Amino acid sequence: MKIPCPLCGSRDRREFYYMGAEDYLTRPDDQASVEALDNHLFLRDNPAGPVRDLWYHETGCGSWMVVSRNTITHEVYGAELVSARKTGAK
Repeated sequence: MKIPCPLCGSRDRREFYYMGAEDYLTRPDDQASVEALDNHLFLRDNPAGPVRDLWYHETGCGSWMVVSRNTITHEVYGAELVSARKTGAK
């Protein structure tokens, strides 16, 4: 599988570290219940089809990105830098 790094171009999946679903970026607030924190950390969906996942370009530029892909067809639709999403940049 090739992942389109926004900074380095199309790269082999083995250069990246998979973190998990995109929702890791939206954590419960510091006043959340223990149950809400437990659900966020340990209860994960395992969807079939289109997903948005968090990946780290470990052996490349060192960027965190959200990769849009399909878990059934292995098609990768694109990637965006997490830093660009947080600042509103493109």
